[in-house]
Amino acid sequence: MILSNITVPLLGMVDTGVTGHLDNAVYLGAVAIGSMIFSFLYSGVNFLRMGTTGITAQRFGANDDDGLRVALGQALVVSTVIATALILLQAPLNTLAMTLLGPEPEVSGFASEYFSIRIWSAPATLANYALIGWFIGLQNTRVPLYIVVAINLTNIALDLIFVLVLGMKVDGVAAASVIAEFTGVAIGISFAISELRRRGGHLVVSHLTNLKEYAEFFSINANLFIRTMALMFTFAFVTAAGARMGGLILAANAVLMNLLNLLSFALDGLAHAAEALVGRAVGARDRKALQRSVQLTMRWSFYAAVGFSILFWLTGPMIIRLLTDIPEVVNTTLRYLPWVIMAPLVALWAYLYDGVFVGATRAKEMRNSMLASTFLVFIPAWFAFRFLGNHGLWLAFMIFLGSRGIGMHYYYRYRVLPGFPG
Repeated sequence: MILSNITVPLLGMVDTGVTGHLDNAVYLGAVAIGSMIFSFLYSGVNFLRMGTTGITAQRFGANDDDGLRVALGQALVVSTVIATALILLQAPLNTLAMTLLGPEPEVSGFASEYFSIRIWSAPATLANYALIGWFIGLQNTRVPLYIVVAINLTNIALDLIFVLVLGMKVDGVAAASVIAEFTGVAIGISFAISELRRRGGHLVVSHLTNLKEYAEFFSINANLFIRTMALMFTFAFVTAAGARMGGLILAANAVLMNLLNLLSFALDGLAHAAEALVGRAVGARDRKALQRSVQLTMRWSFYAAVGFSILFWLTGPMIIRLLTDIPEVVNTTLRYLPWVIMAPLVALWAYLYDGVFVGATRAKEMRNSMLASTFLVFIPAWFAFRFLGNHGLWLAFMIFLGSRGIGMHYYYRYRVLPGFPG
């Protein structure tokens, strides 16, 4: 899962790299804005991945093959409905996003062009969430690796061809993403068909057509949706606040967010392991296995975080110069690099406990912790430190990450463990 997850921010780095070496920083800013919008939209429905993993892992632990089929089928049905709605509402969504983010007019024009193309990846992207979540729940992480690597290698190759060879700009970056997502879903469906043929059980169609059968799915995922919206609000706020400080700060923060994404996706690999292991322990009602899973993934998350802090300290300037050769952007980015060096040790607890709570399907606690960290911690911290400019923005973001870990640790110690059998 770490290997597959790391390819995601590497793709973002290629997107940044190919636009960062064009003749105007406006393209880099436009892709940053466009990518952030889709991160918000798609991460907002990432409950399809998380909720499916938790439900599937528990049914896997309980040896419920019929339930495994229902888990995948319901996730794919919901993903199709949501993707259709996003495509139908693309015009007002685009307008709303540009109004809220308020980029400079030239950046806004190119960002809208990016949006109008990439929105067509929605059906494949959301189906991939469902498929990846299902396979993680089955503790089969090879297939998610194949899916994600296929998506990102295809995307990277097409980025280079469309932009560097064919001379396209943000339209080429967006088109590459669309084609790559459909490549991934074709691979995922083929593996899912093989997996279902190998397993026993059968699917009752009414479990997919009767809304009452979705009660468990929506109960878990409604809270995950609220939690994710609060998280994406924070990321959108950081991007919008940076944009209002000028195009140079926007571009610098976009480069730094690529480094932070590399960290988050790597730590998420360990969180995904926690999801599968904790979910199986909960399904089997094995308290000792639950505690072992948390302790093991916590230890490795700490090791990984220390490694990333050292990596960013030693190679951060080199990575920044690989991503952009615009001198003003490089110099501005280097001023704020220390925040990213600090980030791994602050953020690891939040990422780990996300995995634990997804596996335990304790979405209500995830929701409460995120809402408190966003609106009671991050927003007040930003207004308290905004006089520091972009340094104040990054300080507020670090406080937000730390508060998430603290809140979820409290819930784990005093809510999850005491209520677990054994």
